[in-house]
Amino acid sequence: MALNPAFVGKEYPSSPPYLVGREHIRDYATAIGDHNPVFHNVDAARELGYPDLVAPPTFAFTLTMKAIAMAMFDPDLGLDYGRVVHGEQHFDYERPICAGDELTVGAVVADIHTAGRNEFVTTRSSVTTVAGELVVTTREVIVSRGTAGTGA
Repeated sequence: MALNPAFVGKEYPSSPPYLVGREHIRDYATAIGDHNPVFHNVDAARELGYPDLVAPPTFAFTLTMKAIAMAMFDPDLGLDYGRVVHGEQHFDYERPICAGDELTVGAVVADIHTAGRNEFVTTRSSVTTVAGELVVTTREVIVSRGTAGTGA
């Protein structure tokens, strides 16, 4: 089934606040195999001028994936998740995410387009502090394989 193009521009409610903890950062860094001291040792992070541990750049995806899932699993979008591959992921940072940050995420379906037999869904997420400071904007592209032109 083809994707519903009316979803372009659809915004999803902001997530509840997420308190970034030191162990979240350490566990994530360990899981991706990054042993940079700023991800594991508070003193090392502070020596470089950070207020606490710094999250690896891709850590933001752990926050945005729930917001993106609201769009991807919205039955009215028409996405068959069995046909999905992750196409692209971009991060545009205003500043690093640090332990102690309390963050929310808002997401929007930015684009839906076709190329050949595939459809592409682009979502954009804004990660902000509870005080409203923009920390990072992400852009994700999901590919729906073989669904273009299959009717509604």
